[in-house]
Amino acid sequence: MIQVTVITVGNLKESYWRDAVAEYEKRLCAFCKPTLIQLKEAKVPENPSEGEIRSALADEGQRILAAMPPRSYRIALCVEGKQFSSEELAAKLEGVLSENGNLCLVIGSSHGLSDEVKAACQLRLSVSKLTFPHQMMRVLLLEVLYRAFSIIKGTKYHK
Repeated sequence: MIQVTVITVGNLKESYWRDAVAEYEKRLCAFCKPTLIQLKEAKVPENPSEGEIRSALADEGQRILAAMPPRSYRIALCVEGKQFSSEELAAKLEGVLSENGNLCLVIGSSHGLSDEVKAACQLRLSVSKLTFPHQMMRVLLLEVLYRAFSIIKGTKYHK
């Protein structure tokens, strides 16, 4: 079965985000074996300097890299990433998964991802030009994955 790992940085504080994530994780089980890894966000002061942000991203980046499953196709979610329609992303994932049965997607902290993490990924993905809270992005990503698998399998979810 296809293994899909989603690595995120930061906690889901509100129960409605946790409930939404749990619902999409349950739905994804029809198509793959999802694994959600939640890493602790590095602490930075209230108004961090660029150096403090770089240091936090480096710390988070090392933990992200250590959590990435070996031999998986890696996708970094970042603002400068490529945007796809739902159908285009489904086709991309179908091609990737036919060659490599494992997929790993990474959502960084509110400061983003380190350059090392981005370099370790084969694809940089942007879900939208809009900015979303990281808690919401986690739910959006799982919905995007569920929709892509639904398209690949030809279910009625995507109309």
